[in-house]
Amino acid sequence: MATKSSSPVASSPVVMNLTNHFLIAMPGIRDSLFAGSVVYVCQHHANAGPMGLIINKPADVNVAGLFRKLDLPLKRMELAEQPVLCGGPVQSDRGFVLHDPILVAGGAEDEFAYAAMLRVPGGLEMTSSRDVLEAISIGAGPRRVCIALGCASWARGQLEAEIGGNHWLTVPADFAVMFDTPLAQRYDRALALLGVQALALMPDAGHA
Repeated sequence: MATKSSSPVASSPVVMNLTNHFLIAMPGIRDSLFAGSVVYVCQHHANAGPMGLIINKPADVNVAGLFRKLDLPLKRMELAEQPVLCGGPVQSDRGFVLHDPILVAGGAEDEFAYAAMLRVPGGLEMTSSRDVLEAISIGAGPRRVCIALGCASWARGQLEAEIGGNHWLTVPADFAVMFDTPLAQRYDRALALLGVQALALMPDAGHA
């Protein structure tokens, strides 16, 4: 019969903070959305489950098409053909914009440029209010953006369990993967941050 350990360390949960990291899906993930995905973690702390955006799965619309649906003009024509991302299965009808940090002229350090903004410590900013899209539509707004529909989130402790089950690799985020790399190459580029190639992750790698 198993006995209860007297050591408090043995029952303590693993504490992680993967904010501003990439989650890279391992081949064992079979979910059609998360398979082969790279997730940018926007928020992860002890009191709540993590939240992030998948950065390498396209939605069925580009930026120009999205702005037409929103009845907004688009004067940032360099963004017109950029694919909108399928950011995750949660709130899939809601837009999320990952972008460079914006400094508010003359504002305090905790002042935000847009109504619903999350500042990722050491990383990017994520805005989920329409005002950032309105700024982009008139030719303003942040210089580099990734626009997604929906987000990914986990219950408290769920992601840690999935990582322990070898479902995800983790690595500090590299913004060049998001902003300077075509979608089809982002998975391989994220793995390269770890010095790993996708073929090496396959269960039959090295076998005839």
